Amino acid sequence: MLVCLGVIAIILSILVFIHPRMTVVTIVYIMAITLIIIGIEKIISGIFVRRGSKWGTVGLGVLALIFGSIALGFPVSTGVFVIVMLGVGLLFAGISHIVYGFGNKESPRWARGFSIGAGALATVLSFLVMGAPYAGAVAVSFFVGIALLIIGIETTVVGVSGRRMPMMASDIRRKI
Repeated sequence: MLVCLGVIAIILSILVFIHPRMTVVTIVYIMAITLIIIGIEKIISGIFVRRGSKWGTVGLGVLALIFGSIALGFPVSTGVFVIVMLGVGLLFAGISHIVYGFGNKESPRWARGFSIGAGALATVLSFLVMGAPYAGAVAVSFFVGIALLIIGIETTVVGVSGRRMPMMASDIRRKI
């Protein structure tokens, strides 16, 4: 079973590398369908469950349903919007690292320098992502492909070797 899952992950990683734009659109479709399902669930639970904020839950469900429908109707535009928002988030993270590096006098010099360097890199990358969102989408697909490839290889090796793979936190704690 694990070998089969590992091979599927490897095949999916190859498809991600071959079709990076389609990967972003697929991720947007999955997120949109998830939002629609969550929206329907929130509306139903807001109507029938008597605990908590009834209208707040219904309102949240309606918003999730609206955003999911928009994402489902315009997947490419939604993907570009999400990538640009990731760029904005990266910009804020970069600026905060730079400010922290210059402002924190208690840290060692090398740590402050590292923070400033990482912040500068994040800031530059944020402008690249916001300036060319399609390139940012390809980069996101590339990282998803690498993650799928690593997971696929690991799962296949574990399946072939016959070892038990820890799947839950309780399994990992038992080993420690």
